[in-house]
Order: sequence, then structure tokens, then C-alpha cells
Amino acid sequence: MTRLEKFKSELAAAGADAAVISSQINIRYMTGFDYTDGYVLITKNKSYVLADFRYIEAANMTVDKTQYEVVMPDCSMLIYLSSLMDKEEVKTVLFEEATLSYSDFERMKKMFVGKELSEGASKIADDMRLYKDAGEIEKMKKAQAITDAGFSHMLEVLTPNMTEIEAALELEFFMRRMGADGLAFETIAASGTASALPHAVPRNVKLESGFFTLDFGAKVDGYCSDMTRTVVLGKADDEMKKLYSTVLLAQTTALEALCEGMLCRDADKIARDIINGAGYEGRFGHSLGHGVGMYIHESPRLASIPTYDVRISKGHVVTVEPGIYLEGKYGCRIEDMVVCREDGSIFDFTQSRKDLIELF
Repeated sequence: MTRLEKFKSELAAAGADAAVISSQINIRYMTGFDYTDGYVLITKNKSYVLADFRYIEAANMTVDKTQYEVVMPDCSMLIYLSSLMDKEEVKTVLFEEATLSYSDFERMKKMFVGKELSEGASKIADDMRLYKDAGEIEKMKKAQAITDAGFSHMLEVLTPNMTEIEAALELEFFMRRMGADGLAFETIAASGTASALPHAVPRNVKLESGFFTLDFGAKVDGYCSDMTRTVVLGKADDEMKKLYSTVLLAQTTALEALCEGMLCRDADKIARDIINGAGYEGRFGHSLGHGVGMYIHESPRLASIPTYDVRISKGHVVTVEPGIYLEGKYGCRIEDMVVCREDGSIFDFTQSRKDLIELF
């Protein structure tokens, strides 16, 4: 079943005649065409890609014409959408409730005369994107291979005279040279006391001694990778070694336990219990992991929410990233990205070393 067929099946189950897709990521997911300032209209009978003059040639070259009709409206796109819905006898329309702005929603209500607008298009697309197919997994493998190469490169080129910003840029340039379409997210390069900040922003200061955390990822064909490695700049003392080994044990134990059918919250508990038991209770303040795909943060979440009853299923891609953060001192996080494959086994995309590395 194609994505379009699956979407139409869910559309029918929702009792709607059509859906308007307006977010860039879901447009790309449904059609394979990456662009802004356009719409996809999916109806029970026929589906359309709307593009303006800037994108129409590329759309005609990219979009599967057996599934979608590509059109360039000669008027306002919303007016054109409304006319297409009249043509397809559409009465009920789903919109993307997770991404559509209030002002755009009001414009749709005004333009779609005689149509009933309802939430639901985001949920259908997001639920579909939750399960990665073989093609998506292959793209994420490529993205992670570039990310792994980036870490190896940094181990060779880091110097004490670099700033955090320079380290982040060096890593980003390398990944682009290796074939990344772009960054999965803004690179975190945090040294010394800044490593205690889980989402630190690279500073224009020379690398501080102590823990140095790199959290980064590449994007290939629209799909993200995500990994974190923490090294020591200088020599690690006994306390640093204990903290690092605790994070590593929590991460590897959770990875080994992860399996199809496991409650996501149970994976979090495994890592959290190890960290708490080592005397760091309250110092692991985020969830164990999150889904990854076309967005860097997707469902499911490996989170310790008592009511969160989602289980690891085939096609799920998640991160496993415990950390310990001592305010004003330093912090450490180790992260891999894994997938639950069709045979139910867990495959770790991430191949970078995890032993305690001391540089300089």
C-alpha cells in the first residue's frame, strides 16, 4: 500500500472527504517533493499538488503523476483549492492541526465556503511517519554514517585553541562535505561548566578543560540522525570517571534491554534507576530518548510518564541518551540512535566509540 493509499484509508475512517496538507515536512513525506508555499489536496477520488511558478518545473519532474495531478493556480491558492474541492464534491475537510497557524486557519475558513473544517490531518500523517520503512531506514543509516565520521574527524582536529563555535562549525562543514543535505538541528558543543547545560549554545570562548559534549546530527534526503558523545579535555579525575562510567552503564544497559513490545517508560526506568542508584538522583532531568525521522523530535518518547503506555514497535526509530548534569560544574551525555527492525531486533545506527577519551 502506498503512502497515499494509506492516507486515503485513514481519511475514510475519519469520515472526511478530503485533507489539505500545508506543512513542508508532510508535503515532502506524502509526495517526495520538498518545497514551501504550496499545498497538497487529498480527496477520496483524486489528489493534487499545488505549486507556483518558482516550483512548478521541479514539481513536474519530482511528483509521481500516477498519484497526483500537479497544478499551478492562476489565482489565490486557497481560492483554487476551494474550486478543486467543489469539483470533487468535498464537504468535510481535515487540516493540519499541529502546524497550521491560527491566521491561516481563519483564512481557510473564509475561503472554503460551504466546507466543514476539522482537525485530523496532522494525526494521520504523524501516525504514518511513526513507522519507518526500509527506504527511510536506509536514509537514516547514511545520515548516521556521516555523523559517525564527523565525530572521528573531530577527535583528529580538535585543539586547545579552538572556540566552541569553531568546533561546531568544523563539525558542520565536515558533515556537509561528506554529503549531508544539512544539519538535523543546531550543533551543541559545550565544554567545561557549559557541559552541565543539556542544550548549551556554543560560545565564542576557547574550549575549557573538563567534559566536552558534542550533540549533533546530519540530514540526508530529509531524514535526521542524532548522536551525542562526551570526551574529556585534559585528564579525568576519579569523580569524572565515576560519572562517565555511570552514564555509560545506564546507556548500554538500556540499549541491551530495549526490544519490541517493551513499554517506552520501562526503558527510561532502567537507565534512571542506575543513575539514581549511583548517587545522582535528580541530575538526569530529561527523558531517556525520543523518536527521530524527518523531524529531529518525533514520537515515540522513552519517558517516565506513568500514563504513557506506548510500546516499542517495528519501524520505530528512537534515541537512547541518558545524562548526568552537575549544575555549575560539568555534565555528560552519551546518545545512540536505534531502530526496531522488521524481524523485531534492535539495530544501533551509531558506531562511534564510547570509551572515556582524554584529549590534549
